[in-house]
Amino acid sequence: MTTTALPDMKPEDHFSIEEVGHEGKLTATAKGGTPNDDREMHRMGKVQELRRNFKFLGIVGFVSILQSSWEGALQSNYFGLYNGGRGGIVWCTIAVWLFMLCLLASMAEMASMAPTAGGQYHWVSEFAPRGYQGPLSYVVGWCCCLGWISGIPACGIQLAGLVQAMILLVNPDAQFAELWQITLLLFLFLLLTVGFNIFFAGSLPLAEGIVLFLHVFAFFAFLLTLWIMADHAPASEVFTTFRDPGWGSQGVSCLVGLTSPIWCFIGPDAGAHMSEELKDASRQLPKAMMWATIANGVMGIAMIITFCFCITDLEATLGADTNFPIINIIHSATGSNAGTCVLGSVLVILLFFSTVTTIASASRQTWAFSRDQGFPFSDWIRYVPPNWEIPLNALLVCLGVSLILGAINFGSEVAFNAITSISNAALIFSYIISIGCVRLKRLRGEPLLPRRWSLGKWGGPINDLALAFLFVGFVFAFFPQEPSVGDPEWAVHFNWAIIIFAGICLLAFTYYLLGGRKRYVAPVSLVKQE
Repeated sequence: MTTTALPDMKPEDHFSIEEVGHEGKLTATAKGGTPNDDREMHRMGKVQELRRNFKFLGIVGFVSILQSSWEGALQSNYFGLYNGGRGGIVWCTIAVWLFMLCLLASMAEMASMAPTAGGQYHWVSEFAPRGYQGPLSYVVGWCCCLGWISGIPACGIQLAGLVQAMILLVNPDAQFAELWQITLLLFLFLLLTVGFNIFFAGSLPLAEGIVLFLHVFAFFAFLLTLWIMADHAPASEVFTTFRDPGWGSQGVSCLVGLTSPIWCFIGPDAGAHMSEELKDASRQLPKAMMWATIANGVMGIAMIITFCFCITDLEATLGADTNFPIINIIHSATGSNAGTCVLGSVLVILLFFSTVTTIASASRQTWAFSRDQGFPFSDWIRYVPPNWEIPLNALLVCLGVSLILGAINFGSEVAFNAITSISNAALIFSYIISIGCVRLKRLRGEPLLPRRWSLGKWGGPINDLALAFLFVGFVFAFFPQEPSVGDPEWAVHFNWAIIIFAGICLLAFTYYLLGGRKRYVAPVSLVKQE
């Protein structure tokens, strides 16, 4: 008879026999989970390597801070205003939020079926038709990692740009407008946010809970300041005036401007990638995802309407020296550099922690895909130091790739923007495939996995609405931000993201055919059929 050696334990550690899983690793129960977490990890064939530090409030804070919807409404609105104007960005934000709820509901149901850090690629592996599970899940896994990792420098450059705008406001003569300066500031924020994820990982749930309260209270501080102190445009201009920079159609212009509101709500899968660090994940995660998006949506819509009321001259706002109109608007409202810097600093803190959560999600996604041998050098990337209980090497990979992407900004801002703009497209693609697989099973009448959070009879229509929205968002994610027909400098405005995205998908599929399929362990192959 063979025996399994128990893991090394200190004398003061007391674990029952049931708390030790296969391969001699501690199970979810021993690492802060519940028996349900144990059963789900066992069904998926996964070993509990990370500690389940998150509870409901912490994961609500995590998803809320990552989305940062009202913060995004203030600092990521330039292209939405440029393409669509005030009326366009207001109505598009409302529409995006409603469709995003359908997307979130679809994702939450899948997260309840299989709460794993792998997220979409794992769900595709389980739900796709036989024969397509391996290659489809492999490409989706690459797209998920591409979307999350490219989102890190995209968040970081916004953070650096906001700091730059505040410096130039206080001291217009400051020599701080060069591309290399903002790139170095980006590097600093990348190092700080990754460092937080490494050295304060155990405090991340507490930090997310604290920042959640700041997120809510700061919302009211900004809202009241803008309503009480700023000048306001008439409601007719806010809700019924649109802007077409040359597309030939206000409708097309508004659809091109979808980039801004989608950015405010993108990343609904963030919580799923933290599910192996959440207690009672199959129940708490779907509720947290929905509550966070409902609350964030209400705050985001209220803030974008408030912001648009504060724009009394749209063309002057778009022609300002910075792509952060909110700094100029706050300064006009308060009439004070100090007041503007105080509110701006609060926004910087919130965006800093939004970047922290983006890195956390990206590293868990990268770690999970490496656990299934999805990358070269997967054994090194997937390593979790026993005393750290965090995917340290995956964090370092995310940092390294982000620094490389950031370095492109030294030479070409156009190339950097193209690479970071594929974040939306790559994530949207992964949502389309994963939800599409579940919808196909529903159409075929095939049974879905048991789940503790179900859409019931509304599952099909909700999936359909989500997919319709995602297809539109995916197409317009590749549009240039301004029309360039006949422009001799068309290459500056062209959205090169479509070339990069197609190239990476082709690279992933080629690697899969040439050898990746022999190493890649599709998650469905580990699932216990019970």
